[in-house]
Amino acid sequence: MAGNLIKIDEEIVSSGVSSVILNTINTTYNVYVVQTVGVKSSNDNVELRIRVGTSGTLDSDSEYDYATKNLRVDTTFGNFGFTNQTNWFAMQVGTGTQEQFNSTHYLFNFANSSEYSHITSEITGLNTAGTLTGQQGGGVHTVAEANDSIGFLTSAGTITAGTFKLYGLKK
Repeated sequence: MAGNLIKIDEEIVSSGVSSVILNTINTTYNVYVVQTVGVKSSNDNVELRIRVGTSGTLDSDSEYDYATKNLRVDTTFGNFGFTNQTNWFAMQVGTGTQEQFNSTHYLFNFANSSEYSHITSEITGLNTAGTLTGQQGGGVHTVAEANDSIGFLTSAGTITAGTFKLYGLKK
């Protein structure tokens, strides 16, 4: 698949920012891919959240539904599902030296104003104790609108580190 991914946007965070927004989603590609590496937060034990965007503004409505299977090396798996949220949940992040978050997200129907935008996610992270966690899941933004961006933000504080890349998947 590497030869079929066309890099469109990249944001590298090295100091605190309130959000990272990747733009330029349009009808050029049917599927977009977002990869994140080494994401960290200024506050401990906060949620990294994902929102769709329209004209550069992230949608904070209560139209986000998602479900995930959480995998951990130190305990059993967990199943989570939520409806009518103000974002998609990505992962708990924190301030510990080894704490970080990496992910791949596939974006579908973002530029189609007649369909709901939806996402599938593959996520891994290390918590403050160095415990490896993973998550597989997906979500839908239950508004039929064209979205031209995707954004990442925390439930408190700022994003202090990470690389965020947006790719188009060749048709």
